Amino acid sequence: MELGLLDKVVAITGGAGGIGRAAGAAFAREGARVGLIDIDRDGLDEASHSISAMGGSVVTAVADLGTQTGVEESIGAVCDAYDGALDVLVNNVGVCIARSFEELSDEDWMRTLELNLMSCIRAARVVLPIMRARGGGCIINNASDLARQPEAAPPDYQVSKVGILSLTKALALAEGPDVRVNAVAPGPIWTRLWTRPGGFADTLGRLHDMPSKQAVQHELSLRQLPLGRLGTPEEVAHVFVFLASDAASFVTGSVWGVDGGSIRGLL
Repeated sequence: MELGLLDKVVAITGGAGGIGRAAGAAFAREGARVGLIDIDRDGLDEASHSISAMGGSVVTAVADLGTQTGVEESIGAVCDAYDGALDVLVNNVGVCIARSFEELSDEDWMRTLELNLMSCIRAARVVLPIMRARGGGCIINNASDLARQPEAAPPDYQVSKVGILSLTKALALAEGPDVRVNAVAPGPIWTRLWTRPGGFADTLGRLHDMPSKQAVQHELSLRQLPLGRLGTPEEVAHVFVFLASDAASFVTGSVWGVDGGSIRGLL
């Protein structure tokens, strides 16, 4: 299938690892020119080297995407590197820590919202004038199955992802027909968000008062995944690529689940 992504410029936030890194590689394999943005300089260097080794075009920008300045300057740097062009934005950066409602302070809520939701809003604000001037473009927002089927925790993460779904619908209505805006809602995906020290697996263990590996299995049992496993970053990245491509030219305002069947409702 011809996807029409050759030489398209794709900016990916949270591009140093996990889903973002897999997305960068997937777009590069389709001939797109990739810009990876993250606060993790070492991770960006590794991802960039991997894409370059396969013959792909890649630039990187180090930034704190939980700030307006970080979003604006990093996306600007990607555009400058590609002569002002930008065709696809993948809003992928996010944080998820397993905490109960009682544990969350105002500062905790605001940090989650700044990184998970406001980064999407600020990035869209930067790229939409560019896409309008170019006569088209595509924005893909990475949400979560928890935005559509919440659990008891973590509430701050879930609320931020609900906001992403609403933002997706609003922008799709406002920016059609030239700019398409869609969301992807992954289920549990085995990335460093889960596996790093102090990551989601460890904090799940603390929340459920059990070893982290056992807590992950407990979480999967709560989700009742028909496929019975965590997903891979590549499985989400493939959907990003499809939604950005000409093959999805009649798709906007949609929410695509990549969740192993975790969503049991009809809507």
